[in-house]
Amino acid sequence: MLCVRRIYAFALRRCQFRTLSSDTLLSQLNSCTTEDQVFDLVGKNKAKLSEKHVGSAISLLWKFQKEKSHLLRNIDYVKNHSQFLTLRILAENKIEFMDNDLLVDMLYNVLRFSLPTLSKFALCLNEQQMYSSPLIGKIADIVNVNLDSIQDTRVLSVLMISISSVISRNFRERLIQKAELLLETVNFISFNHARRMVQFLRNVRLTYRPLLEKCNKVFLENPSQLDLENISLILGLYQSLQFNNTEFRLVIKQKLMETIDDCNNPVSFTRLFAALGPMAGQEVRERLIATALLMAEEFNCHQALVVVETMEEMECRNSHLIQKIASLLHKYLDKYKPTELAKITQALVLLHCHNAELYTKLRRLLVGYLQVNVVPSDISMLTRVLSMLPSSQVDEVVINRVDAVWPQCNLSDLSSFATALVRWVRHDQSHQQSTSGPSAKLLQKLSNCGYQRLQKASDLDQLLEELRYISGEWFEEILVEETINTCQRLMDQITWMNVLEFSSFLIKTNYRCTPLLDRIASVAVQHMSKIHPSGTYNLLLPFTVMNYDPPQSEEFFETCIQHFSSHLGCFEPHLLVLLGYSLAIAEYFPPALINAIFNVDFLTKLDAQLEILPDTLNWRVRLRLMELNRAVCLECPEFQIPWFHERYCQQMQRKGNGSTNTAQQQIHRMLGEILGGSQYAKVSVLTPYYYGIDFECILDKNKKPLPYMDQSIVLADLVQWGPDIQLLGKKGLPPGAQRIAVEFLDSKAFCKNSCHLKGEIAIKKRHLEILGYQVVQIPHFEWNSMELSSKDAWMEYLKKNIFETK
Repeated sequence: MLCVRRIYAFALRRCQFRTLSSDTLLSQLNSCTTEDQVFDLVGKNKAKLSEKHVGSAISLLWKFQKEKSHLLRNIDYVKNHSQFLTLRILAENKIEFMDNDLLVDMLYNVLRFSLPTLSKFALCLNEQQMYSSPLIGKIADIVNVNLDSIQDTRVLSVLMISISSVISRNFRERLIQKAELLLETVNFISFNHARRMVQFLRNVRLTYRPLLEKCNKVFLENPSQLDLENISLILGLYQSLQFNNTEFRLVIKQKLMETIDDCNNPVSFTRLFAALGPMAGQEVRERLIATALLMAEEFNCHQALVVVETMEEMECRNSHLIQKIASLLHKYLDKYKPTELAKITQALVLLHCHNAELYTKLRRLLVGYLQVNVVPSDISMLTRVLSMLPSSQVDEVVINRVDAVWPQCNLSDLSSFATALVRWVRHDQSHQQSTSGPSAKLLQKLSNCGYQRLQKASDLDQLLEELRYISGEWFEEILVEETINTCQRLMDQITWMNVLEFSSFLIKTNYRCTPLLDRIASVAVQHMSKIHPSGTYNLLLPFTVMNYDPPQSEEFFETCIQHFSSHLGCFEPHLLVLLGYSLAIAEYFPPALINAIFNVDFLTKLDAQLEILPDTLNWRVRLRLMELNRAVCLECPEFQIPWFHERYCQQMQRKGNGSTNTAQQQIHRMLGEILGGSQYAKVSVLTPYYYGIDFECILDKNKKPLPYMDQSIVLADLVQWGPDIQLLGKKGLPPGAQRIAVEFLDSKAFCKNSCHLKGEIAIKKRHLEILGYQVVQIPHFEWNSMELSSKDAWMEYLKKNIFETK
């Protein structure tokens, strides 16, 4: 198509050149001696002007200015003349017919009159999809030189998105600073100007919260412009940037709810479904699903794709809608691009759609695109989704394609290939194929390539970019250690600008590397003022999750606390809860933070936010609020915060499965033998404040086991439930008796490379001891060690840990 357009443009230029040679218009232009003569000629010949005429006229106008002294120049007169506007419009309309030389000449001549004109010129180039052309580079150079003089948010925002694909990191930072300055100083900011600035951040893939928050404020100040189209656009940008603002989402949710009855055509309903569905309550979701069922036959291919992606996000389980949309997608399947087919495949698989015929056709189309594609990232995407198909088996075509392209791949692509191959190997019933077949050999090549790429890495930011979306057991088992070694080698490149992303990566690895943690703490302490207050959660998380105190531990934590304490209002409610619990793990309970969370106004805001959060995040935040409430009650009674999670904990208890693993069953049997019978040990005990422990036994003051006479043995000796909670019994244990909590710790209780307890296990032990328990922890690596390979050894191990004097 591009070739056809170029041939057409070339032919048109040749045709216009012959016409130009046969008339006198160009010679008349060249004979003009004043601006007015040029404008007069333009006004009389608007319909005849070609791109050559337009370029010549603009060049002449600037030539006349150059020939005058500065005092005699009349640039404003030229800029404001109606025929100059005509020339600008003609230039925009004929831009696709201009060659590069003519475009450059016109660019510089137009620029000399105004930057606003340059912004319109740049926008025209963008509309021609010339995002990375040398001409855009020329415009970027001009903007770089003249950036300080730009005082118009429309001009700046248009230029920002126009040159976003060709700018350096330093230039990007200058543009962002300029945008922030204008947003702070200009009296009125247009809705569209702010939207373009957010679009710029999406283009450069940078979640810069200060600018996002300023733009978000503009959106909230212009609610009348938050129509369905703008809401859909902004939500898409926010989703790409992983930016969330509760106030904005609550405002648009209300606006979307008001438009439900008016969305009675496929275009408007699809937008409504995509925007409102993921944040709607159950009743509204059911209404949207019912409407989608009625309107499904009217959806075109694009609308069907939007609906199925939204259903995936909503975790929709309506089998009728799933089957109806699947049938519709089947009909349109030949119309989709490879990336769209990948989205469809992922959505249908995660929605548990059962349509063998559809999956067969999807596989055929995906393999077809895989065979002809030459872009490594596209090939990795196609390979990944092919492996997701039900009963999918790897074939020679896929293996050969991956084998041909892997040397060109980055770590993210290698991870996608490896994840797919591991899945295929497991599906293969042949043990020989699994261990020495083509898939296994290719996996080894991918691993070697990953090692080599890590060993050659010299830029931490580039490495973090490649690691951003990596997950799965191939990375965790094969590359994580080498990745950490590489990060240690490059840790001098950890700065305030990338420390938050690096912290997030380190959490994902579950790898406790103290030099890297020390570097994070050092950078944070030195440059805390440059880090957005909400970023302190990401900074603290590796230390609290991995239960590590850096050398300057107190200074680090106090610096973080001081930084966010004066900016609590800029936190999303759910993030404040997560931050509070993270600090509680490390035994920090800042009064300002605790009082900010445990008050009626905040909890009301949190409830409103929870209604629009995804189900998984909603569940996590509710759990963390309960755990923070429990921690404050147990460790800081002076705050006088009531325990208000009784009903929540009872609901969670009813949902629990209470299953035990083999090691726990083994320990239970042995405890019965050691203590003298099963009546001396309880299984799956629930403590006050709803901690669950694997086993509980009671020893008297002489270390003799006490029997549980019934299943409701009193807990009155333990810490009180609270002033409003009735006690479970009326008497406690005999004097000197001690409750013993026995906990089996599996691999999840430890960091990947360490025998050091993670923060959540440490806080549980601390709280159980406050409740009155002596805690016996049995790490999986000790229980399953060679030293404890016999029953006698296990029995002796349990006796020593339970009966030894504390």
